[in-house]
Amino acid sequence: MNRPLPPGPTILELDHVEMGFEPAPYAFTATERAAIDAYYAGKLHANPELWNGRVLILASHRFEGRSLLGRYAESDYASLLWLIGGNPPHPRARLCFSMGALRGADGGFVLVRMAAWTANAGRIYFAAGTPDPSDLTADGRVDLEGSMLREFEEETGIAAAEVRLAPTWTALYDERRIALMRQLVAREEAEVLAARIRAFAAGEERSEIDEVFVMRGPDDFREGTTPFLRAYLAAAWEADKLGSG
Repeated sequence: MNRPLPPGPTILELDHVEMGFEPAPYAFTATERAAIDAYYAGKLHANPELWNGRVLILASHRFEGRSLLGRYAESDYASLLWLIGGNPPHPRARLCFSMGALRGADGGFVLVRMAAWTANAGRIYFAAGTPDPSDLTADGRVDLEGSMLREFEEETGIAAAEVRLAPTWTALYDERRIALMRQLVAREEAEVLAARIRAFAAGEERSEIDEVFVMRGPDDFREGTTPFLRAYLAAAWEADKLGSG
């Protein structure tokens, strides 16, 4: 069922996501490029360690029933930051990423807080990342499931083989971004998973994660939990109640 949650994102359940790739970099106008550079300069001043590598941004998309069809184009991370933070929202291009919603065998969701040196310092997410050129397949598609699992393993140390993927996607979208969520259900309980992720992060030379949280209901929301994640979790817990009723 489609569930609008104003003023937050709209939520759609999807059976199919298909993303192609435009071979040319995204063509921002000269005015937009100047705005991007100015916006990024401010971000860089606040965080001199900010990375500006190559990423994929969503150039075009459409929803057809329970399917999302779109095409990505390559750009720099500065452009992506401007798309999600500059004003006004861009009429076409968006951030679109896939995110694995890690869930323990006992139903608890396991989320991470981003370290102070990252672009999203202090924000609480599921472990994930932005699609980049390494997510392109030989036949010109963008592998969002592969991107999700790659980022999940890299950030948590938990292998993809240890989780079961939900059969469908949940899309949360607004005028700036589309978050494509997929539950990853583990065999271990949530607190065990959280302890594993903490240990993995502590062993890294420079982890992107500085804390791990288990959430079982709205009372577990903490400062830094993004509006998108609050909307997603609220809908997931509502679905749990309907399923058990």
